[in-house]
Amino acid sequence: MRNQFDWREGNKVELLVDGENFFPVMLAEIEKARYSVLLEFYFVSSGVIASQFVQCLRRVAQRGVMVKLIIDDFGSYHFTSADREALKAEGVEIVVYNPLHLSKFTRNFARDHRKLLIVDQQVAFIGGTGLSDVYWLSEDEGCPWHELMVRIEGPVVMDLVTVFNGLWQRCTTHLLSPGGSVEQKGGAKVRVCTVQGLYQQDIKASFLARVNSSNTRVWLMTAYFLPSFSMRYALRRAAKRGIDVRLIIAGPYTDQPWVFHASKKYYSRLLKAGVRIFEYQPRFLHAKMSVVDEWASIGSCNLDHWNLRWNLEANVELEDDQCVDQMAQLFDQDLSHCQEVTYDIWSKRPWYRRFKETLWAWISHLVLKIR
Repeated sequence: MRNQFDWREGNKVELLVDGENFFPVMLAEIEKARYSVLLEFYFVSSGVIASQFVQCLRRVAQRGVMVKLIIDDFGSYHFTSADREALKAEGVEIVVYNPLHLSKFTRNFARDHRKLLIVDQQVAFIGGTGLSDVYWLSEDEGCPWHELMVRIEGPVVMDLVTVFNGLWQRCTTHLLSPGGSVEQKGGAKVRVCTVQGLYQQDIKASFLARVNSSNTRVWLMTAYFLPSFSMRYALRRAAKRGIDVRLIIAGPYTDQPWVFHASKKYYSRLLKAGVRIFEYQPRFLHAKMSVVDEWASIGSCNLDHWNLRWNLEANVELEDDQCVDQMAQLFDQDLSHCQEVTYDIWSKRPWYRRFKETLWAWISHLVLKIR
């Protein structure tokens, strides 16, 4: 299957780890905007962080900068009407993706899970964050969430503009004017990769192709581990070929306890095949990143049943030694904060844990059959 977007040469990519590092950079870039600010976020929750973005967007809108914001109706449930009206008062256009309604039945499950910021169609941020205090300021147990974003300059930014523009046109019937050409800024080779529910699954197809042809390593970091059969099979097969297959998965801190239990149902066969599984301990791991040999992917997609069945997702893939090495180093550092699950320990877990795994795994499979 051919990917929707081609590889782009000449990009500059910067990995930003955790909210205290990426939020200030994102806000500073918005403040410098001269022409346009495009934002697309699933999780938006009013609070200190959201207020900083609201005030920043209002200031640039007052200067005549075009500001367009796409938010998901379910994900932005806690984004107050006061914050929305404050933006609209300054001319910020807000589109709410797929408003919830009982008459839609299962169509309510279709969500825009992408996280994207584009300034002047020259600089872009993509990753897994939402605009919420849980990524930085929350004192809740398991916080702040461990998250990744990348800052990108170069030709691939125009493909991210295309991603945003496509959804804006779909929701409003209006097409935004594309910007001019983007100059080369660095040496990174980057490609945009997306998911549009069952209709188009380039992220999954690309990852599977890389795993199936891997030579040395397959490292995956994900918040929610509910992989499809094809993914489980590919990971087991790679491990049996002697590939270093490691998974870092959210540990005891999670916002979806049912996923935490359901995911355990898949451990046994993976561990038997030689896949190494690590559970992140200090806080909630919400990052989504994979490294296969000298290729990497980072973005919003967890590669789980739910993301691939219902959501809009966006990742960027990289073939650049420096970028991939940096992501591999981060993966290695995060391993020191994990507890490894071995087959010997796993096989001795108590009956009540097995019951929870079976129950929630069965429920997750039922959800997949919903049409």
